[in-house]
Amino acid sequence: MVADGPLVLPRAMQEQIVAHARGGLPNEACGILAGRDGRATRFLPAVNGEASPFFYSIEAQDLLRIVIDIEDADEDIVAIYHSHVESPAFPSRTDVELAQWPDAAYVIVSLGSEPPEVKAYAIRDGEIARRTIVED
Repeated sequence: MVADGPLVLPRAMQEQIVAHARGGLPNEACGILAGRDGRATRFLPAVNGEASPFFYSIEAQDLLRIVIDIEDADEDIVAIYHSHVESPAFPSRTDVELAQWPDAAYVIVSLGSEPPEVKAYAIRDGEIARRTIVED
């Protein structure tokens, strides 16, 4: 089973993710968190190229811009986040099939509950493992 250490995700950044998710309604929102050593230090919202309430895909030009920015800053992609409009904060089958960053956490915010749930996972080779979020 896949497992990783905790994801350090400050409360203020969680609030940014939730605000971005709410702002993206009725569609899913997505983006990337940059940092190092499992500690998210920068929030980089992205455009959902799918414009769908059921699916997300970071728009190609936006992804390129963000990845270059992260590399230029000598940082890592610590997490990829997206929202679920109504479903729980757990990776869907599509989320698992499309997970391309094995070293990154996958953060999902569920807007189907109040307050919204924010959870993190490791996804590798089709396996899902919960990651603890430390607010630090």
